[in-house]
Amino acid sequence: MEYLSHNEQETEAIGEALGKTLQPGTVLAYRGDLGMGKTVFSRGLAKGLGCTGRITSPTFTIVNEYEGRIPLFHFDLYRLDGEDALFDIGWEDYLGRGGVCAVEWSERAEDALPPDTIFVTLKRSPENDSWRTITVEGGTNP
Repeated sequence: MEYLSHNEQETEAIGEALGKTLQPGTVLAYRGDLGMGKTVFSRGLAKGLGCTGRITSPTFTIVNEYEGRIPLFHFDLYRLDGEDALFDIGWEDYLGRGGVCAVEWSERAEDALPPDTIFVTLKRSPENDSWRTITVEGGTNP
């Protein structure tokens, strides 16, 4: 499925709509350059999962956890040295905890992702540099 976002509010709303459809155990792998709106999308995703509180980028903490109807485990792998480091922080434990794992910079650990991972790609729209094209594909959810 492909969406066009004209601003942060629309990016957040797309994330929220997706979050409402997800089941415990879902893994989302984000793809997109710096500044494409991955954390904004995660804010909406958290709302859709029923999480409250301030959603921030886990760049320096590697993972932020949020409680909700379905918990959200928000990862940022930018500073990780590959999938071995991901397993060192308990990746398999997170997969088994019944939440949604949203993974920024997922390219750094592609082999660690389950086969039913949903890929969310955020990139600049060809029509307008400030718009974003958001593509959601894979997994068992829409």
